[in-house]
Amino acid sequence: MTVIVVLAEPPRPGLVLPDLAETSPLTETEAAAFYTAMLKDICTAVKRSGGELLVNYRTDDDIPDEFVTDTPSEAAVRTVVTDALGGTDEVRFEPQVGSTFSARAGNTVTHLLDEEAEHSVAVVRPNVPQLGRTHIDSAAMKLRSSPVVLGPSTEGRTFFSGFRDPIDFTDAYDEPEVETLAAKADDAELGVDYMPMLPVVETGADLATLVPILRSRVESERVVPEHTTTFVFEEGLRVESNEGVLELVRD
Repeated sequence: MTVIVVLAEPPRPGLVLPDLAETSPLTETEAAAFYTAMLKDICTAVKRSGGELLVNYRTDDDIPDEFVTDTPSEAAVRTVVTDALGGTDEVRFEPQVGSTFSARAGNTVTHLLDEEAEHSVAVVRPNVPQLGRTHIDSAAMKLRSSPVVLGPSTEGRTFFSGFRDPIDFTDAYDEPEVETLAAKADDAELGVDYMPMLPVVETGADLATLVPILRSRVESERVVPEHTTTFVFEEGLRVESNEGVLELVRD
């Protein structure tokens, strides 16, 4: 069984998806609500898969003071997961440890592989709403024969990074992530396999890529991420052509 580590932050305005709020019609509060929807969808996908869900939350000590509230970070994240799954009895929660994303991801992956003898571990962030059960199970199958499996996204980013053996995680997620991770795997003499590309959402341009896909899939009655799609329709988000330029707008 592959442990799927979801590196999550408490969905507080300004803390999560700050670039999305700056480059789209969404406010900081709405961007936080969108992050919440995506976090619910990724946790749901993992629970429906053959993987084991581990939510790796960012602690209040590791969050800038202006984003610390009376509600502890762990409690805020647990509330979102509970809303998505109806409970957290079968969900493992662990605090993130490390000063950078590379360090936090690397510490968790290395601990699970070396100290807990897990067969394989994958890192995902709650910004890839189209990542579904079949994608996760397919990646787990690839990890049976390949030591590293990467899910590439646009602009050299990744939405999934799975490991059967540790790599040197120092700056492993430096941009472009997919190239840096592959180079780290090569340095460790580990083979790499890939998943089909999926869009991640961090900016307004990313959201403009996702929205027509979701609307198209709804029109054709195909499976969609429930919470993210509901947000898109309730907020009236769509992409329209303005003098030949595609723009993200609201109804």
